[in-house]
Amino acid sequence: MEDLKTMAKKKAKKKASAKASKKEVLVVASKVKAFVRSKGCMCSADAIQAVSDCVYCCLEKAITRCQANRRSTVKPQDL
Repeated sequence: MEDLKTMAKKKAKKKASAKASKKEVLVVASKVKAFVRSKGCMCSADAIQAVSDCVYCCLEKAITRCQANRRSTVKPQDL
């Protein structure tokens, strides 16, 4: 009985840590899906998170460039 409880706790911990590691989605899922559909393709739910991750990466690079230029405002040229 102890083994089942321990296993259940470990499994619950893994799920909680997986959810915590995901960042907030920065894109509007319906808009992304509509754009993909307009091009004749289908969009999976995982693709939305991947697009959001790309946005995070792009913003991180822009912020780094902005700070390197001694500014606090991210401008189009930083992107």
